[in-house]
Amino acid sequence: MNSSTPTLQNYSGGQWTPSTGTPTVPVFNPSTGQIIANTPLSTAADVDQAVRTAAKAFPGWSETPVYKRATVLFQYKALLEQHFTEIAQLITRENGKTFAEAQGDLRRGIEVVEFACGIPHLLKGETLPQIAAVMDGASTLEPLGVCAGITPFNFPAMVPMWMYPLAIACGNCFVLKPSEKVPLTANRLAELFTEAGLPPGVFNIVHGGREVVEAICTHPGIAAVSFVGSSNVAERVYQLGCGSGKRVQAAGGAKNVMLVMPDADPDSTVRAIMGAAFGCAGQRCMAGSIVMGVGKAGQGVVDRLHAATNALKVLPTDQSPESEMGPVIDGGARDRLFSLIEKSRSEGASIVRDGRNGIPSKGFFVGPTLLDHVTPGMDLARTELFGPVLSIGRPDSLDAAIQWINGGGYGNGAVIFTRDGGAAREFSRKVQCGMIGVNVGVPAPMAVFAFSGWNRSFFGDLHVQGMEGIRFYTRQKVVFSRWDDAYVRTMGW
Repeated sequence: MNSSTPTLQNYSGGQWTPSTGTPTVPVFNPSTGQIIANTPLSTAADVDQAVRTAAKAFPGWSETPVYKRATVLFQYKALLEQHFTEIAQLITRENGKTFAEAQGDLRRGIEVVEFACGIPHLLKGETLPQIAAVMDGASTLEPLGVCAGITPFNFPAMVPMWMYPLAIACGNCFVLKPSEKVPLTANRLAELFTEAGLPPGVFNIVHGGREVVEAICTHPGIAAVSFVGSSNVAERVYQLGCGSGKRVQAAGGAKNVMLVMPDADPDSTVRAIMGAAFGCAGQRCMAGSIVMGVGKAGQGVVDRLHAATNALKVLPTDQSPESEMGPVIDGGARDRLFSLIEKSRSEGASIVRDGRNGIPSKGFFVGPTLLDHVTPGMDLARTELFGPVLSIGRPDSLDAAIQWINGGGYGNGAVIFTRDGGAAREFSRKVQCGMIGVNVGVPAPMAVFAFSGWNRSFFGDLHVQGMEGIRFYTRQKVVFSRWDDAYVRTMGW
């Protein structure tokens, strides 16, 4: 470890505080492989301190008039826009995205802040006068208390901002555990929120690994936990959190399918597939992981994708503005993907394009990879690869393709490319997943809609974003009132 490399601190009560844990893990620049910071592996004691700080701030923040909370969010959005380029560059540095992808990451996060700025309207309850004789009924949405979020490395800005802006707008306080691989963006986001006027203790950060995750899931002072990551960990977080009496939303992994019908427009379809499969180096839960060319569409899809991947510029994103695809997050991810590419041969797949070749010598690069003749029984067809490795299947009909998709176990996204409205409708109705695209490569919803994974892609009930996000971070109170003295007297009371 380079002694000049900074070790990060936690953020609690509006101040940076050293972790009580002494071990650290390196933060890499994935384009170069250089260590740029060290993340402390904080302890349960650090989580407890952050929760106590948040709990102390909760009464004041929850009683702050909703328009004043909205004013802080408007100011926060303005600061995010003011520092947009700086934050996007930070995302590129610690995550490896291209600058355009980093801008998209941040922009989608800011959209959630914009949505949260409407909190005076979003928090309005319901009323029903004269629900009974001289009796009125009203319901309100009340904050929960201290909420927490556990986020992955692949979207350092967007995924945390799926969570904390809505939770805080609703009157809660928040404890964030960002991925230990990309902590720098989260730290900057916290600093700007304080600069926007957020009171100390409302937003806190605890860096760390498994101990911090388990402490968050079991801490009695935390009312709700939001999580995004792999399905196995999502299920564990869901079990731990619910077992400790918490409300939990846990988004897991995916195996998203892109279905190409014979009548699909070739050029626009290939552009969409390339963006879905290789954008962000395939490291996103909405990445297209399998492309299926139905019937005679199969070989044409392979040929066009082979040409497109050969032309894709894979370069260090922090040094080459012309880069069209960057590295994966670290050496472990690279080596795992290299092993999966090699294993694909023994499963019976053919390597059309091998991403182990023709890549930069420094950094953690995997080139765009195409694996043809993948079938439903292969591990390749069932495992989330989380990298720029695209499997190609060749079902003989739409029905066979839908059966394949529905047998996969995940349920995040699926898309169809076609000019046939009947095929698109059948696909949309029959595929068992929460987000469907028709001639859209990545059907990820905007901030006003919920990110609605199904099956093993989500554990819980209420999803992130949209009105489901508002409902997740609030609980309903119903008040019935009667004030008519004459009515009371007639009842003999």
